[in-house]
Amino acid sequence: MSSASQPGLAPGASSGSQHALQPDSQPCPLSASQGALRANPGLAQPFVYLGRQPILDRNGALNAYELLFRGGAQNRADVDDDVRATAQVMTRTIGQLGVPAVLGRHYGYVNISRELLFDDIVHLLPPGRFVLEVLEHVSFDAAVLERLAQLRRAGYRIAFDDVCELTENLLRALPYADIVKVDLMQTERSALPALVARLAAHGKTLIAEKVETSEDFELASSLGFELFQGYFFARPQVLRAPHVRASRLALVRLLALVANDVGTAELERELRSHPGVVVQLLRLVNSSAYAPGRPISSLREAVLAAGTRQIARWAQLLLYASGRDLPWGSDPLVQLAGTRSHFMELAARSLSPQDQDFADAAFMTGIFSLVHVLVGSTPAHTLDRLGLAREIVEAVDGNRGKLGTLLRITMDAERGDYDGAQRIASEAGGMFLALTPPLLGELNLWAGAWFTAYAEG
Repeated sequence: MSSASQPGLAPGASSGSQHALQPDSQPCPLSASQGALRANPGLAQPFVYLGRQPILDRNGALNAYELLFRGGAQNRADVDDDVRATAQVMTRTIGQLGVPAVLGRHYGYVNISRELLFDDIVHLLPPGRFVLEVLEHVSFDAAVLERLAQLRRAGYRIAFDDVCELTENLLRALPYADIVKVDLMQTERSALPALVARLAAHGKTLIAEKVETSEDFELASSLGFELFQGYFFARPQVLRAPHVRASRLALVRLLALVANDVGTAELERELRSHPGVVVQLLRLVNSSAYAPGRPISSLREAVLAAGTRQIARWAQLLLYASGRDLPWGSDPLVQLAGTRSHFMELAARSLSPQDQDFADAAFMTGIFSLVHVLVGSTPAHTLDRLGLAREIVEAVDGNRGKLGTLLRITMDAERGDYDGAQRIASEAGGMFLALTPPLLGELNLWAGAWFTAYAEG
């Protein structure tokens, strides 16, 4: 683990810190619902946080990032549970901020405890994007060594963290590692040359971590270290994203369905009732090594693209990462996304009963019409990263096409402005003329009752 757990700033840390996302120095604009969450101290904080510290080569060029748990805007770790900390790093990187935004084209190093090493959810990290950094307190017994061998065969690169001496435990495990991170603060200066020489003789990539001064860097360079990490180069940046909650009950249901080997239709049916999980599932699909080659236009396609095993891993990871939180049904933004998406699906079925694709796309449009609020960005920027079909993107970002018209009608109807909704329907003509105020009112009641039933179930 890097020196990231030390709070505060020190002079001279500049190179390597100017990259894709900026640290949490200015607050993002708050939506009305986010403002309400912040105003009530009894509610969960509206943002999640992630630290990342650059790993640089000897020329100062960015090579990778170590991803670090942050419980708040303060730049310190405060880790009391390694499993939960790593699970939250994974969910925030993959499901909330997004791998491209966090890592760009570079690798991400993620701390892995013994428990997570053996857990199937580690496979949510695409091996082409992530290095598994085994924590220093893991004992390399026969079971761990076999697991490391399996993960390397699956394409993962393995790093050993916080090395300061060559113990028997470490020597036994060296054939299973690709990278060794040497802790300059914990290693006796007189012992460094011999330690580096023995590690280099095993053909390992060496990273000098906790490089605090120019003297540290000069010494590490002269000894042959290839990569460097520490406060001399850059402090960890604190990235943030609005907190998207996932119902623990929803996740347990998903795991039960997958365990019972249900079909795609039943998984889709369950996911429809949990819009927060759907948003994160789309991020998962588009962050994975198995991302589809074409845009996703229905929840069914997302389920098929992810696969039941990946969905089970994702649900399990979210359970790991969750803490004491608001009940899912109490989140006003989730309520609005849930009722809006179901309203649009019901309206689409009323307008074109035989067109299942239209109903599916209407449901997805309802969910993603609010996702930019969840992530504190603009519709265009947010949707561009989700890989959705063009007609859904155009509906959300500009109210264009049939789905855009239906979204405008829906937004008026959910405010109770049925006359305004009917005017939009009349102007559009064609099938939309069927959406009369009585029908819109009925659909609103059905959508609200549907969400309430699931939120309380």
